[in-house]
Amino acid sequence: MSEKDQTNEPGAAASPSAPPSGPAGKRPGARRGAHPLARFLIRRILIAVLLAWGITLVTFVLTNLVPGDPVAANLGQRALGDPAIVAQWRSEHGLDKPLWQQYVLHLQGVVHGDLGTSQQSHRPVSQDLAEFVPATLELAGAAILVSLVLGVAFGVVAALRRDRLSDHALRVLSLIGISVPTFWLALVAFYVFFYRLQITPGSGRVDPALAGVPGVTGLQTVDALLAGRWDVFGSAVGHLVTPALVLALYTIGLLTRFTRSAVLEVLGQDYVRAARAKGLPGRVILFRYVLRSALVPIITVAGLAFGSLLSGTVLVEAIFAWPGVGQYAYKSATTLDLPAVMGVGLVVGVVYLVINLIVDVLYGVIDPRVRLQ
Repeated sequence: MSEKDQTNEPGAAASPSAPPSGPAGKRPGARRGAHPLARFLIRRILIAVLLAWGITLVTFVLTNLVPGDPVAANLGQRALGDPAIVAQWRSEHGLDKPLWQQYVLHLQGVVHGDLGTSQQSHRPVSQDLAEFVPATLELAGAAILVSLVLGVAFGVVAALRRDRLSDHALRVLSLIGISVPTFWLALVAFYVFFYRLQITPGSGRVDPALAGVPGVTGLQTVDALLAGRWDVFGSAVGHLVTPALVLALYTIGLLTRFTRSAVLEVLGQDYVRAARAKGLPGRVILFRYVLRSALVPIITVAGLAFGSLLSGTVLVEAIFAWPGVGQYAYKSATTLDLPAVMGVGLVVGVVYLVINLIVDVLYGVIDPRVRLQ
């Protein structure tokens, strides 16, 4: 019931602290011409910008607090004994300046899209990330897509068939998916499906024998489709299936359990009972009433799961030799490549911010109460 209907209801008393209403039920101080969703989006973007600055500060501080000497990690012990070489190397990489000056220079570079130069590859970090991030995005995107389809479907089935055999079976499967370590599952899947059964391709993103396609997006499947190379597309999908399913298993179990709980909670609401009493078809009740109300918490879990997939693919990428940002981060951390480590941290943090922003916008689209508060 709307606010206007409540005030017109017989016996409803107006609150003495409520502001006076003008014509059409709007407050005199209310901003006109701005859509509530637009104001909601602007607020979230401003908060995201502030958080992005905080991410640069946190990644810089934590990276410089890591024990170890980047000079020794990059030059070796023999060069470390020559003070002239050490001083020149520290000067070239800006490590001879105070920390606050290093952070200011780092922040200026981030604003201009310059994340520094990798001490290992001797290339701009932004260029390295542009090469490795799309591979991880493709892998995590395929995993979250499979997780959403299967996890939500399994959760709805389990909720509608509560305490039946199918419900118990799906709950056991979801528990197994959450409990099994991802790296162990990746090793088993690689050994069984590639080495023993030989029904899946080997490591990498595409067969080495196939000629490369122009890198438009960095996603092998998308670029192959844009170039009309169906052979490359089939190879890319074949290489993507096994690692994506391995990554998706945990998220499928998580979404199954969470969707089941959310749907069961909505099924007990009065408006669902009223819809059933009116004789509405079960399909209409499920999609228009139950799923729409349950989507808000499901979207929250899906957004966090996608961020975790992006930042937690290191072991899976190592087992399947997937050239993604996880491998780049691991090599950068073991060699104390500070610019690369800070670049990876910034990218992961920004990805989380973008995902949270998308989730917030979806909140406002699905539930109008969110954008009006």
